[in-house]
Amino acid sequence: MAKKVNVLGVGMVPFAKPGKSDPYNVMAAAAIRSALADAGVGFEQVEQAFTGYVFGDSTCGQRTVYEVGLTGIPVFNTNNNCSTGSAALMLGAQAIAGGVAECVLVVGFEQMEKGALGSKYTDRTNPLDQHVQVMSDVQGINNAPFAAQMFGGAGREYQWRHGTKRDTFGRIAEKARKHASKNPFALFNQPLSLDEIMGSPMVFDPLTRFQCCPPTCGAAAAVLCSDELAQKLGANNPVFIVGQTMKTDLASSFEDSMIKMCGYDMAAEAAHALYEKTGVGPQDVDVVELHDCFTTNELLTYEAIGLCKEGGAEEFIRSGDNTYGGRVVTNPSGGLLSKGHPLGATGLAQCAELVWQLRGEAQQRQVEGARIALQHNLGLGGACVMTMYQRS
Repeated sequence: MAKKVNVLGVGMVPFAKPGKSDPYNVMAAAAIRSALADAGVGFEQVEQAFTGYVFGDSTCGQRTVYEVGLTGIPVFNTNNNCSTGSAALMLGAQAIAGGVAECVLVVGFEQMEKGALGSKYTDRTNPLDQHVQVMSDVQGINNAPFAAQMFGGAGREYQWRHGTKRDTFGRIAEKARKHASKNPFALFNQPLSLDEIMGSPMVFDPLTRFQCCPPTCGAAAAVLCSDELAQKLGANNPVFIVGQTMKTDLASSFEDSMIKMCGYDMAAEAAHALYEKTGVGPQDVDVVELHDCFTTNELLTYEAIGLCKEGGAEEFIRSGDNTYGGRVVTNPSGGLLSKGHPLGATGLAQCAELVWQLRGEAQQRQVEGARIALQHNLGLGGACVMTMYQRS
């Protein structure tokens, strides 16, 4: 039988604009120290470390861990595009669940460059070439940032199917900024009106500038442990991982749909598998951190993971069911849109927010009575990681 996986401690650093942050190893070390202090353990108790980053040389993970201690433990480096942090978290959780270790460290970090994401290597096969081919076949390609063309195209497809109003997407960004205004770790925590969001420069219809997540630098970490160690340390009702699932691209990702190319079916399959595995459904969830790299993706994800019925996302948004006082609070942190999206750190930042929520430590952004939390972290190329948390 698999062992119970406790999230004993979490930590992160405030996210920053490219060129304004500390070096990656300094940010990551600060997040690690914060997580260790939160867990009440010393680095010498950590048996394995799992690190996640997308842009960097081969052993950046070791370099970050070496800042905190030189104990010779295994350090595993992970890269799964935007779902990197959650992929590393899943590997760490498997080590605990399988009895391989009693205490592990997971850290995600990114020191990003200014501007839209681009390919670093032009002399080999692009891992997103199949996705780009779908986009070329379905809608063509222009000079806008590729990610915005992809997720913007998915939003257009949804509009064609359901007649969704353009400002429905903008309302997601308005919510994100409102939530982020209460999060000291968020990069953009100044509220914006719907008019300001819709009036910002168009990136790729229907996405305006304030509906796109910014390149960001940052780091976040978690300490995972077995139930036996948690009890030995006297942990008071720690948050635990009820279950995790990961799905990669299906054949449908490369058919004739921008929505499916952008991970809808991956998310739907991962969510279904998670609900089956845990016996917990979307109706039981109190708070969600989901991958809102663009407002269009947040809207699509509501339906993919079952927070609302298919075709019901517009009503879900406009009725306020996605925020405080509604059915389920989504992205109380401000999400990627406002908190920022340092690729390798995002999954661990989501984890930290949900742990704080379940402990009742989220201060002004606390979701009252939160006891079950859901995490959705998506990376094109592709992987979708879903995690369910609960407090004992």
